[in-house]
Amino acid sequence: MAVSAMAGIPALKELSGDLKRRMDQAVAGFQANLASTRTGRASVHMLDQVKVDYYGTPTPISQLAQVSAPEAQLILIQPWDPSIVTEIDKALRTSDLGFNPQSDGKVIRVPIPPMTEERRRDVCKHINKVLEEHRTAVRNVRRDGNDALKKMAKDKKISEDEEKRALEEVQKMTDEEIRRMEELSRRKEAEVMQV
Repeated sequence: MAVSAMAGIPALKELSGDLKRRMDQAVAGFQANLASTRTGRASVHMLDQVKVDYYGTPTPISQLAQVSAPEAQLILIQPWDPSIVTEIDKALRTSDLGFNPQSDGKVIRVPIPPMTEERRRDVCKHINKVLEEHRTAVRNVRRDGNDALKKMAKDKKISEDEEKRALEEVQKMTDEEIRRMEELSRRKEAEVMQV
């Protein structure tokens, strides 16, 4: 991106940094969601969204156990506290991920069945839904930024020309972040559809 017009104006520098940070957070949230999206291969990130009731607190499995993927179709969970094996097993079964964990009392094995064509299409629909949610989040940040700029112009803190340039820059920032998310989405969809 070219040198920021907003960064050169003290009144806009803080706003620009705040908008960039909030948009980056939306993209990071999208990336985290993609990492936990199921593809045909086993990945420890598939369990990131699963929370276990640990002494009344919903806790991610990765904080309660060592999680590994020793094979392409298997996730291995070794809890540090053996008394929580049944809770982890229950959390996996009740999650909407469709897992059927097998436990021997010390270790939980989660076989990852190959995905059917229909399941792959469902996952792609889910990715698109999540993408749209995060696009909306970025657009909401843009709206907040535009509102702040219009208020600054109305209060005569910035000139009309500065407002116009800043509005264009916020739009460019928005387009850039959305393009980044769409590229991540395309790559993930290709990975999901790959047999």
